[in-house]
Amino acid sequence: MGSIHTGLAPYWAQQLGKNSLVAYQESKRGGVLYCKIESERVLISGYAVKYLEGVIEA
Repeated sequence: MGSIHTGLAPYWAQQLGKNSLVAYQESKRGGVLYCKIESERVLISGYAVKYLEGVIEA
């Protein structure tokens, strides 16, 4: 959740004249994202629910 927002957030921040946005992820699980533009970076935060756990062995 949120990878597309790294591209959408800067666009909409510029269009709306803001540096932080709240976005809703429309999907089966849904969710709210908080996006903040800092220089050339997009900080994304929100709440998560663990749905998968595993172990990677070398």
